[in-house]
Amino acid sequence: MKKDMTEGNPVKLIVSFMIPLLIGNLFQQFYNMADAFIVSRTIGVTAFSAIGSTLSLQFLILGLAIGITAGLAVITSQRFGRKDEKSLRQNLATSLIISVTIAVILTALTTTFTEEILTIMQTPEETYAYAYDYLNILFRGIGAVILFNFLANLLRAIGDSKTPLYFLIVTSILNIVLDYVFILVFDMGIGGAALATVVAQITSSVLCLIYIWKKVPILRIHKEDWALISKAEFKEHLRIGLPYGFQYSIIAIGSVAITITLNQLGAASVAAYTAAQKIDSVAVLPLQSFGVTMSTYAAQNYGARKLNRIWYGVNQAVKMSVIYSIVIGIILVIWGRSLATIFVGADAPAEVLRMIQFYFLSTAPLYSILSVLFIYRHTLQGLGNSFAPTVAGIGELLARIGAAAFLSIPLGFLGAAIANPLAWIAAFVPLVMAYRSTKRTLSGRMTVTPPEELDFPVTARPASSKLK
Repeated sequence: MKKDMTEGNPVKLIVSFMIPLLIGNLFQQFYNMADAFIVSRTIGVTAFSAIGSTLSLQFLILGLAIGITAGLAVITSQRFGRKDEKSLRQNLATSLIISVTIAVILTALTTTFTEEILTIMQTPEETYAYAYDYLNILFRGIGAVILFNFLANLLRAIGDSKTPLYFLIVTSILNIVLDYVFILVFDMGIGGAALATVVAQITSSVLCLIYIWKKVPILRIHKEDWALISKAEFKEHLRIGLPYGFQYSIIAIGSVAITITLNQLGAASVAAYTAAQKIDSVAVLPLQSFGVTMSTYAAQNYGARKLNRIWYGVNQAVKMSVIYSIVIGIILVIWGRSLATIFVGADAPAEVLRMIQFYFLSTAPLYSILSVLFIYRHTLQGLGNSFAPTVAGIGELLARIGAAAFLSIPLGFLGAAIANPLAWIAAFVPLVMAYRSTKRTLSGRMTVTPPEELDFPVTARPASSKLK
């Protein structure tokens, strides 16, 4: 069900959009964790480490595609916000062409050069075969991943974060069931885990496509819409979509650098980092969900020219997100190591447990910086500002590479662990500057309705902005 985020109480709109998004992300993480858990318990810790050593690579390749589809959806939100259905369908046609092209290119490149990629990443010999078998199948399903994220992002762009959640729940359950079937019944090994993920993604994509065609007529592309596609339309979409995807990629490149460092440090470091990161990735999901919510919220209100609603919404989202980040940070500092034993086992070597504790001590206390970073980054992207988030992404990249190159040698695992907080700080500074500058520039072109002319309390809902 589409939702107009340009009218109504901003806090209620943000929370009601964020909660289904958060639950969906939790289910997505859940079945990713299920892959790792099932593999570690049925095939072994070496296979588990192999999956962990490929996570940054998956983020690099799939993140590029997913980031581009998310960027294209920003334009969908803006046009939905200004109630321009014809232009919105034109956006859909253009976005679909770009997404299909990206899917074909990435599938061809990754399936052709899987061995070379793993060699460049210095994948340890003991995990190389497992990593190759896993990625060889996973890369063949890139098209399904892109299609589902393209469709899910379109639904979120028009304010519907609940429907993608339902499909993610189906995907999660199906993925777990197929994991056991392919690994235990058909004895397919680690390739079975990858195949389970691909089949689940294909299923969710088909279900999502059927739903949109039958229930969401505003997202149906008409024959005449294809004829309206122009060079200017492609240029606008690539201007926003490519930097969005590039931002994901440059962050992932930094993660690849850390993975290479961990591979050099040994399997114990890879296992510790992978286990800790599994818990960490779940802990920060609410922060990510607030950020993604603000992209849709900001884009719709920008399209409707209600900018002061954006500033109010951002302030409220920051408050809620920072409070959560402080609480979860304290929890992980105290109990993070115990939670991570879900993946490495309570009887894991003391060295592995010690490194896991180092990870949480170096990252969890700085979650509040990450929370603001997510909100400012996605708000700027919702406003069509792709430059500042890209600069911030480059800052993250340099910080992670710097940690991998200069800190991992004298500090070992700790040097790799502190790469994340260093990257957050490097991105935080330019994003804060860019957000304040953008707010000042745009607000200078707007006239805010005086409080006495509003038909609702100022504390409950901000005024609608008017163009001068």
